[in-house]
Amino acid sequence: MDPTTPWAIEITTMNGYGQVLPPACDEKTLILALLIVVVALVGLVGNAVVLWLLGFRMRRNAFSVYILNLAGADFLLLCFQIVYYLDNLIDIFHSSISNFFTSVLTFAYLAGLSMLSAISTERCLSVLWPIWYRCHRPKHLSAVTCALLWALSLLLSTLEGKFCGLLFRIGDYDWCRTFDFLTAAWLIVLFVVLAGSSLALLVRMLCGSRRMPLTRLYVTVVFAVLAFLLCGLPFGIYWFLLIWMGNYFNVSLCYIHLVLDALSCVNCSTNPLIYFFVGSFRQRWRQRGRTLRLVLQRALQDAPEGDDSEGSLPFPQGTP
Repeated sequence: MDPTTPWAIEITTMNGYGQVLPPACDEKTLILALLIVVVALVGLVGNAVVLWLLGFRMRRNAFSVYILNLAGADFLLLCFQIVYYLDNLIDIFHSSISNFFTSVLTFAYLAGLSMLSAISTERCLSVLWPIWYRCHRPKHLSAVTCALLWALSLLLSTLEGKFCGLLFRIGDYDWCRTFDFLTAAWLIVLFVVLAGSSLALLVRMLCGSRRMPLTRLYVTVVFAVLAFLLCGLPFGIYWFLLIWMGNYFNVSLCYIHLVLDALSCVNCSTNPLIYFFVGSFRQRWRQRGRTLRLVLQRALQDAPEGDDSEGSLPFPQGTP
């Protein structure tokens, strides 16, 4: 393959296994690459604000712990997307370092989807089994779940990077394919859990015999799930299709890689906007003196509008 091909994805044959290398830059894709960097920078600021507020300025509850970890995963993905594309734009790093960025992006993507699935699942449990949730839910369930999901995402991305030659020069074809399969299978499981819990929650909220009142937390979760389905999921589908069918991809399809990278950055950058939009909706900022902390608190409020008490959260309190 011609090394001057714009943003070409080269499939090497070193040690008999395929390795996706970072694309090379040209004028035709420079604008889109710069757009990705700009969107990622904006999202980086938004997620940093969420991390600061939830980490140091607010009392955390069951759901805010997941939002905090989701913001951390989004921040990590955006940060390395910026470095990844600056690497291609100014071409100062070696390909081995770029491959390391690829492993980190995989880790952040897996962690983000894991946190979103956990948020949707816990919200579904709180609606379908409210008595058990209020009385018998383990106090530190959110923190333990997030720690396990981070660890599993790190394990899968590290092992895949190791055996596929992304972290080390030497890899193993059979083990590479095995961990490619395991990672893809885990992505499918997460998506099924996310879709199933979201659908069950939607049916319960809209079609149950006793309809649940609409809360800001529910709206926040729904918008976050929709943003992922529209902008985040295509990136995962394409990435693993590329892993399994890379040798059959036409060079012209490599431009799709740029578009989907841009969509993934939009997805990660949209979440903070969702929180602040839902929290500030139908509120008069100047009259009520809203701050970003109170707006974010309202976005995670799980009480009907009539019971609004400045972001009160009836679920397990305390810092898990």
